[in-house]
Amino acid sequence: MNDEAFFDDHPVARPIYRAVKAAVAAVGAAEVRVSKSQVGFYRNHPFAAVWKPGQYLAGEHPPLVLTVFLRDRDPSPRWKEVAEPGHGRFAHHFELPSPDEVDDEVRARLREAWNQAG
Repeated sequence: MNDEAFFDDHPVARPIYRAVKAAVAAVGAAEVRVSKSQVGFYRNHPFAAVWKPGQYLAGEHPPLVLTVFLRDRDPSPRWKEVAEPGHGRFAHHFELPSPDEVDDEVRARLREAWNQAG
């Protein structure tokens, strides 16, 4: 399955994904990998991923969540959750209700993660 087909069952998330993908492309080259659960962006290591919460969660939720992997915890209050899945590796989860949410702050965190993944 390609990245566009990943959103066939959830077309509301597709324009949000395209905004994230464009933001990643503006930072630099990245490999796009699609799995059952997410679309991931990689250099030497993964640095970001998007996933559809409706695939896993009941009730109200945004169409798309962006996860950005950083070496340090980012203090921005915009993150829905920050988890440390491994020592010194923080997964920052950001809910994306619309493409407009992919703003300068999100692009800066993607740039930082892209740099760290190289």
